[in-house]
Amino acid sequence: MEVLGLVFAGSATGRRPEMAAFVADVLGLKPAPAGGVSADMFGLPDGSFFAVAGPREMGETSRSLGFHVADLEDAIATLRAAGVDVGEIAENDRFRYAHFRAPDGALYELVEVRAMGGAGLEPATPSL
Repeated sequence: MEVLGLVFAGSATGRRPEMAAFVADVLGLKPAPAGGVSADMFGLPDGSFFAVAGPREMGETSRSLGFHVADLEDAIATLRAAGVDVGEIAENDRFRYAHFRAPDGALYELVEVRAMGGAGLEPATPSL
């Protein structure tokens, strides 16, 4: 498995509108809408994203991290060979991804970047 960096971090909250306004107005992050994503997505200059979702829109977690991998199928096979529980592949306009439960009990994602354009963002590079 080749992990290239982090694609996104996310927060699920019952105060989604307030959090999205804070991220845009105070932190100054630019909206980066993506079809097939229910969260408010914001782009960062390095090509990564911050997602703001409502409760339960990110599954059973209030925080999420997406590990950028070079090859999603290879990464899934590596985790499964190590006995890690990995979900099915899902996709949207920007990413192909699968959730997995790490030994700390938390839910994380493996993310393969499909496209980063459309929001004025350049593709993420391995130097994330």
